[in-house]
Amino acid sequence: MTEAGVDRPAAIEGRKVATARLHGAGDVRVSDESPRRPAPGEARLHVTAVGLCGSDLHWFEDGAIGEARLDHPLVLGHEFAGRLDDGTLVAGDPCIPCGSCGPCRAGREHLCVATRFAGHSTTDGALRSELWWPAHLLRPVPESVGEDAAALLEPLGVALHAVDLADVPRGTSAAVIGCGPIGLLTIQVLRLSGVEPILATDPLPHRMAAAVALGARDATAMGVAASVDRPGGWDGVDVAFEAAGTDQAVAAALATARPGGTVVLAGIPGSDLTTFRASTARRKELTLQASRRMRAADLDRAIALAADGRVELAGLITHRFPLEAAPAAFAALAGREGIKVLVEP
Repeated sequence: MTEAGVDRPAAIEGRKVATARLHGAGDVRVSDESPRRPAPGEARLHVTAVGLCGSDLHWFEDGAIGEARLDHPLVLGHEFAGRLDDGTLVAGDPCIPCGSCGPCRAGREHLCVATRFAGHSTTDGALRSELWWPAHLLRPVPESVGEDAAALLEPLGVALHAVDLADVPRGTSAAVIGCGPIGLLTIQVLRLSGVEPILATDPLPHRMAAAVALGARDATAMGVAASVDRPGGWDGVDVAFEAAGTDQAVAAALATARPGGTVVLAGIPGSDLTTFRASTARRKELTLQASRRMRAADLDRAIALAADGRVELAGLITHRFPLEAAPAAFAALAGREGIKVLVEP
């Protein structure tokens, strides 16, 4: 399947679509492009909000993420919501699985070996005023959720999947290392699961304050690292979630987990390498669980939670930018000035 035949069908001349493309590290340009012809089974989405996340930051700062490198101008944006031609508010599942590989046949489409993902590799994402996307991957969202908050449903799905992987029964104790949007959403999912206590830590005071406001305890103030090593003292939490993508965060998660506990790696390291002290993990006989994106059903679960008002989404949004100010939006993301940065085409 060629790039032109799958991800970038022939453009339609005439009217234009405002589009933000990443041309290189730190180089986001907004221009008007001809809309492309839809592929079979696609629906047109008038994009209303796109959340910027840590993976977008890697693309912006490094021109790469993991083993994938930017080799052509790419439209980022995989946390997106918008309206169909009939006005229906929808949220998008950014993962287009092949449907035929082993993981797909096993119902684990998020692990598809041939997946196409919005804003990754050759598949343009949602940072544009109009997006054609497979109709079956667009989920209706109740109006009560709101256009802006609907863009946070995908990261909420990511948090749901991470907590599922940890298999935390009610009464489990947990720690969240890194209180960006994924960390804060993880805290909320843990609370809904009956986890107590939930410790949290982040080097940025405003993110730490948000974690405490959502019901977490400030692990930095509690001196968790010292407590873990104290003979006869508290021996750590049952499960620690690393949501920062740094070696320091991984080390903190390993130190905070109890012997025999679990560490879930939800962060994405910029260098595509994660290193940690083997003796800490070995002596505690820790289970290290990597987490990737979300499962397809997690988006539906996220919509249900938001519709019932059981999670805080809109309150996490601290910055809003119009599409023409996309470069400024990425600058705010890189500066870690707030929590969730939205672009509103």
